[in-house]
Amino acid sequence: MKVLGVETSCDETAASVVDVTGVLSDITYSQQVHARFGGVVPELAARAHVEKVGAVVQAALDEAGIERPDAVVATAGPGLIGAVLVGLNMAKGLAAGWDVPFLGVNHLEGHLLSALLEERRPEWPFLSLVVSGGHTTLYLCKALGEYEVLAETVDDAAGEAYDKVARMMGLGYPGGPVVDRLAAEGNPEAVDFPRPRPKKGGLDWSFSGLKTAVRQHLLSDERAADADICASFQAAVIDCLMSRVNKASARTGVRRVVIGGGVAANSGLRNALLKTRHLDVYLPPKSRCTDNAAMIAHAGRLRLLQGQTDDFALRARASWVVGQ
Repeated sequence: MKVLGVETSCDETAASVVDVTGVLSDITYSQQVHARFGGVVPELAARAHVEKVGAVVQAALDEAGIERPDAVVATAGPGLIGAVLVGLNMAKGLAAGWDVPFLGVNHLEGHLLSALLEERRPEWPFLSLVVSGGHTTLYLCKALGEYEVLAETVDDAAGEAYDKVARMMGLGYPGGPVVDRLAAEGNPEAVDFPRPRPKKGGLDWSFSGLKTAVRQHLLSDERAADADICASFQAAVIDCLMSRVNKASARTGVRRVVIGGGVAANSGLRNALLKTRHLDVYLPPKSRCTDNAAMIAHAGRLRLLQGQTDDFALRARASWVVGQ
């Protein structure tokens, strides 16, 4: 079964074709219009998707060497509602025109299952850390569709904290890649930023206090060099993420760990996971960490193989708990 997937949940217009052998095509257009605003502007994102989605889908079909797929899936949420609608309606129209099955996919499920696309893939159950600009959640994945939330952020997502720190430092948008790059040049012990701890017995994260500590340091007379600030901030974020992953593994007895989401491309986090000998870590390539359609097509294909489909009355969702 060759499945076409369409992804337009935020500021990437993407399309991909996957089958039993893996990814046949994976096309992504990253919108540049948002950089001057320091963040994604929903209306501009939706308009850019409208302009590009047709060409991106055609490029994915051409690269896969097919004229039509056996099924069409698309992100139905969560995401910017106007952006989601573009890809979802495109997929509905294509499925109707080709008279093939259609399915709406949860964007977060795409991320947490992205490691299953690789040649080296985990067996069930496994822990999946989805960490991005909008989400920071740790799941216990028992089987397809059976996910338990073990930890989540109570305020800022980790990627959101990266973007806000970069904005405070005048480093531009998106902030994650530039902070990661500068962190590699700095001293992670230069500034003693706090490591917010969860409530007793809990595993949830909070990054707002860390963000405030960075702001206070930037205004102080003892401000460190940018590279040292970035390295110290990143060390604090990674320590917080790793501490919860380690505790979750100890509590559940599950050693297999996968990651997904934009922050999963962070070199510091990837290195920290790989150095943890008691965990069996599965890292998708960086191209599978940021928003992409291959993960959507893959998640959709798995559900289609279980006999699941949606009708064209399916609505886009701004929020959608994975597994529901």
